[in-house]
Amino acid sequence: MIELLFSQYKDYSNLFIFLELTAVVFGIISVLFARKNNILVYPTGLVSTLIFVYILLEWKLFGDFIINIYYSIMSVLGWYLWTRKKNGADEFPISVMNRKDYFISTLIFTGTLLFIALVYHFFDKFTHWTAYVDTLTTALFFVGMWLMAKRKIENWIIWIVADFISVPLYFYKGLTFSSMQFLLFTIIAILGYLEWKNYLAKQI
Repeated sequence: MIELLFSQYKDYSNLFIFLELTAVVFGIISVLFARKNNILVYPTGLVSTLIFVYILLEWKLFGDFIINIYYSIMSVLGWYLWTRKKNGADEFPISVMNRKDYFISTLIFTGTLLFIALVYHFFDKFTHWTAYVDTLTTALFFVGMWLMAKRKIENWIIWIVADFISVPLYFYKGLTFSSMQFLLFTIIAILGYLEWKNYLAKQI
């Protein structure tokens, strides 16, 4: 079983394995901070996303590569938004989506789908089913990161769906550690949603 999960790593350099493990560890730490509504979600997440930018570029996984560039940018924006105060309280507290949020999320999802599809088409990479799944998860992750920056509880629902899809996708791609990371992300996202939901119920 262990050999089946990690056999692909025999051809990887020690540096590559170290980088992937580091990115995975910081990614998990970041999501745990997100669950606790802690601003450290962003600096720890930046370490993970910047490493994955390098890894995914090397693997020519353009959808995931673009995701992590976007993550890095949104981490800086989210870090800024979460520090903002209004009358001594968070300007962007945990809340539910309104009509404007749904509209913007729909635009982000649709725009991302079209953009990633064009990227894959331009590089002639629509040659395997993973390209289509990668396009879908990229659009979901773009929406999830935007909603997290705005502290909308629905971000967890997006993460649950996208993370769950990514588990077999990353394993198939040969990134077992990352696949295991997404499995853990799915569990943490479920717990994060329940924790934020309880927080909102107490506020009401």
